[in-house]
Amino acid sequence: MLAAIDWHVVWKQLFHPDGVFARALWTTVYMAVIAQVLGVVLGLIAALMRTSKVWGLRWLSGIYVWLFRGTPVLVQIVFIYYSNLIIPGFHPIPNTLNLGLFKVDGAVFAGILALGINEGAYMREIIRAGIDAIDKGQMEAARSLGMTYRLAMRRVVLPQAARVIVPPLGNEFNNMLKTTSLVTIIAVHEMFQDAEIRYSQDFKPIEYFGSVAIWYLLLTTVWTFIQAWIERRLAVSERGEEVPFWERVVEAWTPVQAWARGAR
Repeated sequence: MLAAIDWHVVWKQLFHPDGVFARALWTTVYMAVIAQVLGVVLGLIAALMRTSKVWGLRWLSGIYVWLFRGTPVLVQIVFIYYSNLIIPGFHPIPNTLNLGLFKVDGAVFAGILALGINEGAYMREIIRAGIDAIDKGQMEAARSLGMTYRLAMRRVVLPQAARVIVPPLGNEFNNMLKTTSLVTIIAVHEMFQDAEIRYSQDFKPIEYFGSVAIWYLLLTTVWTFIQAWIERRLAVSERGEEVPFWERVVEAWTPVQAWARGAR
């Protein structure tokens, strides 16, 4: 079976990729980063709405999570991409988004928006859990010192909650790097679609899709080390010393252990 594989194609895709693949790789990376940042922002807003005393805000936050966690992300991508057809004359997804220094294709914008909104629903639960893990006495003490709720949340609660939030947040970004492959359904030229196009030309699926799998593995591995470094900088072990770097790497690959450490 291995003899039937065209190793020249695999070698070229891994070690001598052309400019077209390089752009597809770059699209995968920047879409994942922007979508994750958008997801964190939306998740934070939704989590704060969840803790609000205003019933309407709590209800909206719950509906948001219910809707976007309860439907497939692939369906959300397609729905948002074709949202221009919902209301006549209203076009939330432009054909090209002009940002001055560079332009973003409308399909890429729709993909980022869909992935970010979907991620926000999951991040709300992660951030909510982080906030709930902080003793309520912290907020009461901050309020007794004259801090407003917003100031206490920003300076007291959220910095402590970050220790609980960071491990699952890192795992969410790891997943986001791979989820970007779904935007191929709306013709975004990222790594997976690049492999599809090349495969359709010379019918070598194992070589092209196998090479893409290795590239995804490389991206997630690099992120695992970055995540371990971030956690090592933010967290301190119960013994009062930094958790060893390699232990953080292992935890990054085992989310349950990472969450358990952060929750303690």
